[in-house]
Amino acid sequence: MKINDVILRTVTRIVVFIILTFGVYLFLSGHNTPGGGFIGGLVLASAIVLLYLSNDIETVQKSLPLDFKLVAAFGVLLATSTGFGSLFFGVPFMSQTFAYFELPIFGETELTTVTIFEAGVALAVVGVVVTIILSISEDV
Repeated sequence: MKINDVILRTVTRIVVFIILTFGVYLFLSGHNTPGGGFIGGLVLASAIVLLYLSNDIETVQKSLPLDFKLVAAFGVLLATSTGFGSLFFGVPFMSQTFAYFELPIFGETELTTVTIFEAGVALAVVGVVVTIILSISEDV
């Protein structure tokens, strides 16, 4: 069923962009401040759910052709693989490492392995939340 609400769809376009930006900010700031993969993933999933609420499912799936079950599975695999990566270097499971790199635009930047773990967590949260919401919507 397609909702014919022009105001809702227009506002959603703007709000989704703001929510996505805030979700990325929460994800990136979670290393040293409150936030991270779980909270950032929840905010990113809320933007996708808002798209599903303002449009019909077929329209969103045409513009965002992702199987969110696979997104969740890839996120769990990514988060788990970062833990096993530490075992190859002879350090305890889930140990993190970091280094400073000179990047062209950002200058000297700290890159950590926990960012990869947090990306996996964010993908898992987005996949699970959107899959749950889509499953509930099929029953209605």
